[in-house]
Amino acid sequence: MITMSKSRIDALSDGVFAILLTILILEFQPETIKPGSLQTVVFHQLPLFLMYLLSYFYVGTSWLFHHDYFQYVKRTNRTVNILNLFLLFTVTLVNYAMVLLIEALSDGNTGDIRLAFIVYDLVALLISFSFLVLYRYLEHHPELQTVERSGITSHYERIRLDPARSVIIYLLSMIATSFSNLVAGILLIAGVVFHFIAYLRFSKVAHIAAKQKTENLTK
Repeated sequence: MITMSKSRIDALSDGVFAILLTILILEFQPETIKPGSLQTVVFHQLPLFLMYLLSYFYVGTSWLFHHDYFQYVKRTNRTVNILNLFLLFTVTLVNYAMVLLIEALSDGNTGDIRLAFIVYDLVALLISFSFLVLYRYLEHHPELQTVERSGITSHYERIRLDPARSVIIYLLSMIATSFSNLVAGILLIAGVVFHFIAYLRFSKVAHIAAKQKTENLTK
């Protein structure tokens, strides 16, 4: 299969993430505030602010993951481009899921909150799954990468299933909606936090691999 420079895929990906992070804040719609009603308005927008924080943190972590991983990709091909487009598509759905959950939390309807959690969980699950598929493809095509895994196998084996673990957490959150929205929300937050922890774990292994490569070159 013909390989290509990855500069364009980096530019496209960074652009999509930048636009999405900007769009998230646009959900803050100005309201007409009467004298003495500011506290009520702020309290009413609390779910909006909390979901904005969660979503910004989630999308930001996804960008960190994507950016750092592609630092170790030297070439791309048609399959990688397609898988990356699917990954970007799933990430852009976060804004839709966030808006649904904000509306549901603001209205307070239990059924709507349940469905909104399911939608957000499904989007998060798709994001983790798309990362998993992309990683597995690149794992089986070492010619596209700049780092050899031969010397870091034990380290890599500890993190290679992290995207799958994220999928399991979001599945559990979806199941939890059948009996408790509170538990579902806690599991959703746990999944987002684990996504960041997984990024830190990956970053550590990538650093070990880069350091080992440098040491091998100096020998």
